[in-house]
Amino acid sequence: MKRLFFFLTLQSFLCTMLWAQQPTITMLNQERNSSYRGLSVVDDQTIWVSGSNGTVGLSGDGGRNWQWVNPIGYEKTDFRDIEAFDENHALVISAGSPAIILSTDDGGRSWREVFSDKRPEIFYDGFAFTAKGTGIAFGDAINGKMPLLKTADFGKTWNDISSNLAYNITAGEAGFAASGTSIYCNDRGQFWIATGGSIAHIYHSTDEGQHWDRYNCPVIQGKNSTGPFSIAFYTSTVGTVVGGDYRDDKNKVKNSFSTHDGGKTWSAPTTAPAGFKSAVIYLSRKKLACTGTSGTDLSDDGGKNWTNISTDSFNAIQKAKKGKALYLVGDKGKIARLTP
Repeated sequence: MKRLFFFLTLQSFLCTMLWAQQPTITMLNQERNSSYRGLSVVDDQTIWVSGSNGTVGLSGDGGRNWQWVNPIGYEKTDFRDIEAFDENHALVISAGSPAIILSTDDGGRSWREVFSDKRPEIFYDGFAFTAKGTGIAFGDAINGKMPLLKTADFGKTWNDISSNLAYNITAGEAGFAASGTSIYCNDRGQFWIATGGSIAHIYHSTDEGQHWDRYNCPVIQGKNSTGPFSIAFYTSTVGTVVGGDYRDDKNKVKNSFSTHDGGKTWSAPTTAPAGFKSAVIYLSRKKLACTGTSGTDLSDDGGKNWTNISTDSFNAIQKAKKGKALYLVGDKGKIARLTP
């Protein structure tokens, strides 16, 4: 009888431990009817979000409470990407025309315009920054040329470096402003840009945007709704892209690929993520997370196999730059925390 009691107790304990280890998504906030696509997590407690209706939010306590620091005069602007350096300094970039980059150095209490482009065709997709404040923003091609901006002072000033990219962009080829993560950089000054639509390419610079190479990407392509929507690297050679067709978000054909040579060649997973994904991040060399309107998936083997953990729709996922916390944002004001 004692032995039976022992085994039942052990079984209960193991089941409890197993349950505790299951990945969970906890909703933190859903008080505004805005679509969030910009997400920047400074540390485990400091989170910035941005999105439609000119919305910018800041939390200093891990998402429990929020300050809505919307820039005055930009109430109809869609801020598709945000980059925060601490609880005071952040940048937001808009999608559509006019293209606008705003900067704050007082936690969003005031904002100033540091860049503007009023051309009707202009559409920026996102930006990425090194830890030393070098950043590049990219947009959809105009007359076959990709708009590129560069800053070396944390976004205070910007220079047009579009002429550095010598390739002509194919008609119908464009970036995606779905999560601000179709551009990625590391702290060695390497930048990657993923484009899709009529054709999918990866543009790679090893010298902070002075020179660029172009590689083919096998993600599903051929329509304006298809392509790689997000790119991330763990090292300068090991990386992953995710995407698919956002108009057919349950389709998982050619929606994820991995590279071990910096993006020159790509390999398909054994088990693909469940449907369309708009953002991917590395948690470690082997562990990754991706999300999209089809839900959130995890991989424990470097992107070879993916497991869906939730079908709830989100647009972006980010890990704390200084810490371990993971946060997600989506439509209808959704802000959540992921415990993998």
